[in-house]
Amino acid sequence: MIIYNVTVNIENSVHSEWRKWINDHISEVLGTGLFLKAVFSKVLTEDAEGATTYSVQYYAHSKSALETYQTQYAQELQSKGVKRFGDKMLSFRTALEFTDEFTVNKTP
Repeated sequence: MIIYNVTVNIENSVHSEWRKWINDHISEVLGTGLFLKAVFSKVLTEDAEGATTYSVQYYAHSKSALETYQTQYAQELQSKGVKRFGDKMLSFRTALEFTDEFTVNKTP
């Protein structure tokens, strides 16, 4: 499985508007059919610049599904946010390959 992580720093002046928009954006990305799910998280590190940071992790079916997203959909979907929020939104993307999962095994 491939995790496509998008980290977004959004200025507080447009935060409310962006929070409404991002829900629709995530739905659009999932609507491509190339991802199994998305996890939306707030980064707890304080930003001294008057902004809030979030992470959206999209779980892709495969590396080829992510590549299809990047070549066929990403530019159009990402440009909507850039047009709407401009330099009040800064984002970067990272592709991760899921290799293992560890959990605490509790026995009574």
